[in-house]
Amino acid sequence: MKIVLLSIGTRGDMEPFLAIGDILRGKGHEVVFAFPEQFRSLVEGGNMEFFSLGKKYIELLDSDAGKAALGGDYTGLKKFIAYIKLASKQTEINKELIYKQYELVKKYDPDKIVCNSKAVYPVLIEMNNRGKTILVSPVPFIHYVKANTHVVFNSNFGPFLNKLTYSLADLGLITTVKISARWLNLNEKISRKGIRIVLHSTKVIYTISPALFQRPDYWHKNLNIFGYQQYVTGNNSQKNSLLETFIQKHRNEKLLMVTLGSMTNPAPEAKTDVLIDILQRNRIPAIINTASGGLVEPEKYDHDLLYFVSDISYDWLFPKLYGVVHHGGSGTTHMALKYGCATMIVPHIIDQFVWNKIVHRLGAGPRGPGINKLTTNKLEPQILELVNNSNYKKKAEHLAQQMAGEDFTEKLYKFIID
Repeated sequence: MKIVLLSIGTRGDMEPFLAIGDILRGKGHEVVFAFPEQFRSLVEGGNMEFFSLGKKYIELLDSDAGKAALGGDYTGLKKFIAYIKLASKQTEINKELIYKQYELVKKYDPDKIVCNSKAVYPVLIEMNNRGKTILVSPVPFIHYVKANTHVVFNSNFGPFLNKLTYSLADLGLITTVKISARWLNLNEKISRKGIRIVLHSTKVIYTISPALFQRPDYWHKNLNIFGYQQYVTGNNSQKNSLLETFIQKHRNEKLLMVTLGSMTNPAPEAKTDVLIDILQRNRIPAIINTASGGLVEPEKYDHDLLYFVSDISYDWLFPKLYGVVHHGGSGTTHMALKYGCATMIVPHIIDQFVWNKIVHRLGAGPRGPGINKLTTNKLEPQILELVNNSNYKKKAEHLAQQMAGEDFTEKLYKFIID
């Protein structure tokens, strides 16, 4: 088959598609990856075919408006206004993304489209080509769960009100699909009822470990959980003798890694200063990953206690750590627990607050403060709790044992192809 893997989002949103694409290529299928332009090297570096969705989506997230909305220090009304400003700038970008998706499908005429929920055009394709589209979600609570609201609301109001939140989310997506159809000048009648039927009948793969989120027995058969899907790149670009010496030096201590992944914020220097102050005063050794710029390496710090990197293989590093403090992306959350790392999340956006709650509920780490509350008073007690409460490490190691026995490769493959 010719299969298009279509993902819109940040680096973590690409991970499950790269992993799934690797499975499909291994079975002999022709695979095309459609990602924002910034992730071209991820695809072409593996000698795979790439279709660009343009640069503007990621550029918007990295803009002042994006940083203020997703990683700023605002709360309440100011935070809401920041989101409104971001949304107003996103309309034209969304329109461009729809046209790009249209061009993608027209160019390749794929047998299957594997996509995430940010890719709206496949919903329109599915209306006239049932079974052509498979949705992938690396985050929970996209479909009704009795004991939890939709991921956007991140709460539990009871089964009835919880169900209402999923209906509200459907309403927003249906409206977006209708707008997209208008942008494309589609002449056929596209009803809200028809869109809703497609949304509830399309195959969905949750790329989540059942150790973290179990499939409700009342879900329809089109919804399945097939475990965390990791794409192994073998990247050790910053593995070197100095880093190995640093790790060896602290091998008998509770070595942490701190990263904000692909998330940015308007004040990375200030956030880094808070973090370094806490680590140095409490003599906690740590490797700090500056990644996309959410944290930065200052001119002065204790080089014996802290080591800065900007790109490192988690597969190589995490088994050597006691714990990880991170932004709460689905991929980093799974990776930390896969290797038995005590985990604390500093969430920035919607699903990361959910992972923060899940990790704490499972007993693998304290509930971390949001990025807009990243002050010494908020962060220091939680880091000390992470390091000093040995139960977090024990629970993370137990989860690692559960995850080690998971292999959904064949089930996932058949679910896509059949």
